[in-house]
Amino acid sequence: MIIEDHSLVNEFPHDKRLIEELNLTDNQFHKLFNDYHELDREVHRIEEGIEVSDDAYLENLKFRRVTLKDTLFNALQQAKNKIN
Repeated sequence: MIIEDHSLVNEFPHDKRLIEELNLTDNQFHKLFNDYHELDREVHRIEEGIEVSDDAYLENLKFRRVTLKDTLFNALQQAKNKIN
């Protein structure tokens, strides 16, 4: 099975510098960023068979990951709007 890379920089490659900046300067963004990547790592461990989980738990993790990604995307858009 090929496991996709869902890191935030991979999801939003054009926003790499802004992601790095916000991660260093915005405490709320930093917390959400870390939460997102923690969920992503857990999903990867399950998908790779390193950890065992039932389907419902995995789907819940994926739902939480996509919800956080949406929140982070909105934060990136707000930061862009402040710049422009």
